[in-house]
Amino acid sequence: MKILRFLRLPNLVRRIISGLLSLILFFVPNSTYTSIDETSEYMLTGDETFSYSGKKWTVGFAKEVLTPDDITEEKYYIAGYNTNNPAQSVLDDMYAKAVYLDDNSGRGGVVICAIDCVGISRKDINDIRKIVIESGKIPNLKSINICATHTHSAIDTQGLWGKNFLSDGKNEDFMNELKVRTADAIISAYEARKDGKLYLGTAESEGLLTDTRTPIDYDATITRLRFDPADGSNDTYIVNFACHAECLGARTTVVSADFPAYMEKEIVEQTDGANVVFINGAIGGLITCEKLDDVLRNFELGLEYVKEFGKDVGEVVMSIDNETVIAPAINIKTKAIEIKCDNTALLLVRILGVLNNDISKDKDKNISIITEVSYMELGTRQIGVYMIPGELSPELESGNFLPAEDSANKTEADYTALSEMARCEHNLVIGLCNDEIGYIIPENDFLLHEWLPYFNNTDDENGRRHYEETNSLGPKAAGAILEAMENLIASVE
Repeated sequence: MKILRFLRLPNLVRRIISGLLSLILFFVPNSTYTSIDETSEYMLTGDETFSYSGKKWTVGFAKEVLTPDDITEEKYYIAGYNTNNPAQSVLDDMYAKAVYLDDNSGRGGVVICAIDCVGISRKDINDIRKIVIESGKIPNLKSINICATHTHSAIDTQGLWGKNFLSDGKNEDFMNELKVRTADAIISAYEARKDGKLYLGTAESEGLLTDTRTPIDYDATITRLRFDPADGSNDTYIVNFACHAECLGARTTVVSADFPAYMEKEIVEQTDGANVVFINGAIGGLITCEKLDDVLRNFELGLEYVKEFGKDVGEVVMSIDNETVIAPAINIKTKAIEIKCDNTALLLVRILGVLNNDISKDKDKNISIITEVSYMELGTRQIGVYMIPGELSPELESGNFLPAEDSANKTEADYTALSEMARCEHNLVIGLCNDEIGYIIPENDFLLHEWLPYFNNTDDENGRRHYEETNSLGPKAAGAILEAMENLIASVE
């Protein structure tokens, strides 16, 4: 290997890959690229400044089944692990679940919607927003936020899990129907709104999670928002928990929402019918279910474990006994941003039309992904919510970065972590929100394969595997997102 490095062969291979990509990009029409302004027509920006003058909570919930009826007749690829893995049956349905929240301050309502899928692009989310907004059925709406639950056993909504790496795994008819049904769920949530009280409670998920990449750092807290309607009808639970929804393992052949479906079942049984929405958190780097290694290649065991794990999470949710009342106030602000994409593999599949994320090109021919970040507060600075467009490494939230001597690049992490930006008593992350741009990794621990960067993963000198980098935009993504969030929060003060 030393002689190969002496001959600069790794550099030569990298230059060849870069040259081939540049040649492909030369023939890409300018119409492929867009701008922040062009992509933000239906991105509602929220509140210019924050106010705490709400009068009462009005909340609505609705859901729509997304699973197609012809799942066994048509070819639908399962997303999350392997390409060319068509679904064979349905274990439980994919849903779009929407919640409408309004503090009756007159400044407008906010939508939070979760889709049972591995991830969904901002371009597709803007299509859903367009349907909702142009329907005219929700007046005075100030923000629509759509996130993925990140189940690894749902129909491909990104395109990366088709017949092979270079073929689009999305089904066009399914995607169009998903957008319509998700918009229907959002509109129905508004129409189902009721007055009531909103409560915050938390509990720790002891022994449920594992972190597969150092630093061992994850948020074990399960946060529960519970809306209690004044008319005595069913409560609505919004559950935030940071965990990859992959209990079925890599050999899955069934469509499923994974453990959130069985978490919901437990909550519904204990409450006699509550509405339940699962919202994922900071899961990058990689936060997953404790027994993943046991079920990863054992689908039969996964079929048992997904129900067991979901029930365990549901029991923790229902054990919460420390609720506090959330004052009627909701504030949110959203900002569109551009993040330079260094990942040649992702750029290739985007140019080939597998991915459909919005991209821009600057005068130096650098290509960026156009995405967005949002910051929301509930109550009088009681809850702060960071909405992140991908899979955030937990240390970017907590600040518990690897020291220089333990990091892959032997440098310190130079960031203002989300926890240092906090203005509220309780803070949480909504991951894969309003986009999916992949893993978001601290730059000091970002390591690429010497020969085939982004096309192959590598190990560092301590034997630590750096898989997540192959599914990231590049080493600068974390800094760009944290800086954008910090500026966004500063703008509301």
